[in-house]
Amino acid sequence: MILALQGLGGWLMAPMEFFSFLGTEQFFLVILPALYWCVSASVGLQVGTILLVNGAVNDAFKLALHGPRPYWYSPLVKPYATETSFGVPSGHAQIATGVWGVMAAGLKKGWAWLAAGIVIFLIGLSRLYLAVHFPHDVLLGWIIGGLLLWLLLRFWSPAAAWFKKLTLVRQVLAAFLASLVLIIIELVPFLGLKLTGWQSPQAWAQYAGGAVTLSGAFTSAGVLFGLLAGLAWMDRLGGFSSGGPAWKRILRYLLGLLGVLVFYLGLSLLFGLIVPDREAMLPYLLRYVRYALVGVWLSLGAPWVFVRLGLAEKAA
Repeated sequence: MILALQGLGGWLMAPMEFFSFLGTEQFFLVILPALYWCVSASVGLQVGTILLVNGAVNDAFKLALHGPRPYWYSPLVKPYATETSFGVPSGHAQIATGVWGVMAAGLKKGWAWLAAGIVIFLIGLSRLYLAVHFPHDVLLGWIIGGLLLWLLLRFWSPAAAWFKKLTLVRQVLAAFLASLVLIIIELVPFLGLKLTGWQSPQAWAQYAGGAVTLSGAFTSAGVLFGLLAGLAWMDRLGGFSSGGPAWKRILRYLLGLLGVLVFYLGLSLLFGLIVPDREAMLPYLLRYVRYALVGVWLSLGAPWVFVRLGLAEKAA
């Protein structure tokens, strides 16, 4: 199937790369702040949650199944894109199903679901054309992403109501425990590979050399903890409204992104100087702290600054 798709010609490269980009975590991390600060904090929080959970679950499945990429497996396909992680399930297909599905659900329109379905399908197709996934990788990604989407839409309201009834201390504790769950989800298959002494087949060992790592687990867990803990604190301060005139929304987005860059890049440089080895326990903990601060900025720091500067109103 991959050979057949690539046989259609190189003219598909640009559109396939575009649709592939629409399924990347980088794209969603640009969209998430815009949704949370400028459109709907509720939808933004749901997008952030399903993005982080999907990321952790996908990494766990990749470690557990440790399947190859097509171009690792056969030299017949052309590697129009390259990846260092294992191949199954497709993270693009899985995460896109969850995130685009949440955004469609937030709009509550039939056309939104249709548009989301088309985008999700084309993202999966692009991964086949680029030769970074087999068809079963994409199919499994869609299935897992769809299941997690259903779970979020089914249990979000009761879970949110339960969370709001807790004291601030218990909300922070619940956020921390939820982040630990994301770490454990990946830790189990990670230890399975390590303890069994699994080695990559020689034919694709050069590609999978950096596949066994827990960096993604501590990234997702840190952001989730910071996002939920910051939200709990911001609610105590009166919350904020994502509405307002367009110029205020634009300024909120630009100012907020500046803060994200300060935490993301600044702490990366600082922690990198302190501990250069990125795959030991201390760097993992520093990574958790770094991304937790990014999450706190998203849900607490930036909204508080917006309210203080008059760029946003407190929640009604």
